[in-house]
Amino acid sequence: MSLREEGPTLALLTCCYAAFFGLTLAAGTLPLVFVICGLALVVALHSSLQHEVVHGHPFTQTWASDATVFPALGLLIPYLRFKDTHLAHHYDPNLTDPHEDPESNFLDPDKWAKLPSWRRAVAKFNNTLLGRMLIGPVVAMAAFYRDDIAEMLNSNWRIQVSYVLHALGVMPVLLWVAFATDMPLWAYVLSAYLGMSLLKIRTFLEHRAEQRAAARSVVIEDRGLLAFLFLNNNYHAVHHAYPRVVWHKLPKLFSERREDFLRRNGGYLYASYWQIFMQYFFNAKDPVAHPLWTAEEGLKHFGGKNAHTRQPAHVRSARAQHRTRGVVEPCAGQLAAERDRRPKFADE
Repeated sequence: MSLREEGPTLALLTCCYAAFFGLTLAAGTLPLVFVICGLALVVALHSSLQHEVVHGHPFTQTWASDATVFPALGLLIPYLRFKDTHLAHHYDPNLTDPHEDPESNFLDPDKWAKLPSWRRAVAKFNNTLLGRMLIGPVVAMAAFYRDDIAEMLNSNWRIQVSYVLHALGVMPVLLWVAFATDMPLWAYVLSAYLGMSLLKIRTFLEHRAEQRAAARSVVIEDRGLLAFLFLNNNYHAVHHAYPRVVWHKLPKLFSERREDFLRRNGGYLYASYWQIFMQYFFNAKDPVAHPLWTAEEGLKHFGGKNAHTRQPAHVRSARAQHRTRGVVEPCAGQLAAERDRRPKFADE
């Protein structure tokens, strides 16, 4: 572990937990709305730190890194489930595929065509930034829990263990809030929901539907509060090119090879989150149904139902990952590439 590289992450972890304890203890003296909003920021930051841990920070030992984010401040998503699905998401040829990318915001056009009118209305509202922040967490978690429950009933021990560990991570958080502070439990649950709402700003347009995988990830040149809460993951095309680069090096890496990254991602660029709010707060950026995906095109460009026959052996698609009985890891080639911190681009 390099203290120069990992020191900022360790410092943020310390500050994050200190803010959690400080704000919950202050719930009896500070206005409750202030505490709720402050904890929402803490939850969002903690989730971003979990994302850093998934990508190999701050320690070389996986168990030690995982332990730093074991307390489930966000309550809603089991860390191990996030880890497994996010690593599957990083198989870039499947980005935005409605079947194979577990973080895709698109639906299969055939499924969209069969939805009742009320569900279409909900999905369309959810495709505005306002809707994504208000109901996005409910919509996402409903589908997430539905699939996980089905897999647990199908004896998927990996997912079962994920929820047992999650319960152990949630328990001390809720016990602390309930018995050591004056904060109502409902208020903390609301903070967790608002924290997830903030994260929906980050994921709103991280990826777009494009035939070329490298052109599907965005760059948002923002250096404000949201960029800090998201630990510079707004430089998302840079992150997908080099998933192991630590968060505080992403802006410099982008600035050093700005033209290369923008050429690689097809100029998918926004100047700031303010620009995104102005354009899409009441308007949808994308259709709900994937505009490029069909059964035939999906097989060719996005993976589709036979994707596993073309993927490296250790890469799990979302569908295969849900059914795995072992630990999901990135393919050996991906890990080898990630260890090299210099900005290289594969020929396309």
